[in-house]
Amino acid sequence: MPKPKKLILDTAEHHPHHKQWMKMAKEVAETLGIELEVKKEDYEFAIQHGVTDELGMAGLPQIMVELEDGKIVPLLHEIPLDEKFQPDFEKGKQVILQKIEELSKQ
Repeated sequence: MPKPKKLILDTAEHHPHHKQWMKMAKEVAETLGIELEVKKEDYEFAIQHGVTDELGMAGLPQIMVELEDGKIVPLLHEIPLDEKFQPDFEKGKQVILQKIEELSKQ
């Protein structure tokens, strides 16, 4: 499988956790040593490449990865919750890194 070329965050600045999504995406991109592209409210992109609901609509934020072959794969569209049902951004980073590792094994 091709290697990750860049991480893509499609976000909305009005989202209550926008800053945490930005921080998480920057940290993951730095860990992987790849570029981070930030798109703002690009719903068309999210619908085409991200996770959608049963009506075909995409929620934001979402993190995707573009591979060297140009394929874009969704990685995270919801933040995992901790035992107190609070967003766990560290767990979110782990999920992203695990999915990228799984992609590299395919």
